[in-house]
Amino acid sequence: MRIGVFGGAFDPPHLGHVALARAAVAQWGLERLYIVPTGHASHKTRSLTPAPHRLALCALAFADVAKATVDAREIERHGPSYTVDTLESLQREHPDAQLYLFVGQDQAQTLQHWHRPADLARLAIICAAHRPPSADSEKHFDVLAAAKFAIQNLHMPAMAHSASDIRERLAQHQSIETLVPPSVARYIAHHHLYQAP
Repeated sequence: MRIGVFGGAFDPPHLGHVALARAAVAQWGLERLYIVPTGHASHKTRSLTPAPHRLALCALAFADVAKATVDAREIERHGPSYTVDTLESLQREHPDAQLYLFVGQDQAQTLQHWHRPADLARLAIICAAHRPPSADSEKHFDVLAAAKFAIQNLHMPAMAHSASDIRERLAQHQSIETLVPPSVARYIAHHHLYQAP
C-alpha cells in the first residue's frame, strides 16, 4: 500500500497545491493521500488563520482530487506540529504501507532544519516539486542536492502560485480567481478572510 502525506499551512490552499496533489497520486500510484494542515507551526513568525477555516478550505480545495482526504491530526495534537510525528502516527496505523512525503521546493530547501530530519528520510520517501526560478534566485533549484539525504523529483508543471501572494492580493482587494479553486474563493469572500484590518 502506498500512502502519501502532503502537509502545510494551506493558508489558503491554492491551485498549485491541488496540482501537486494530483501529480503525487498519479506519479506514485497512491492508494491514499493525506492532506495535513499544520497545527501550531513553531517556525512561522505570523499567526495562521484559525484551524477550522483552513480545514474547511482544504476540504473544498481537494474535494475533486482522487484518493485525497483531509486529516486534522496535527491540528488536534497539542504542542508544535512536527511532520515526523505525523509520519510515525501513520506508520503505526498502516504498518505495511510505504509512506511518501510530498513537499514544495521551498520546503525541500530547509528539510535539514526540520525536527528529526534523519527520521523523516527513514519513515518516508521524500518527493519534492519545483517552483519556476524567480528573479532573485541564483540558479535553478537542484532538488537532489537540496539535502543530505535522497529526495525524489515530483514531476509536475511549474507553477508560481504562493499563499503569501494570495493573502497580499486579498488584503489589497485584488482578484484571486485564477489562483484558487472557485469554491475556495467563495469561502474566503463569504468569511471575509485575509482582509486588511
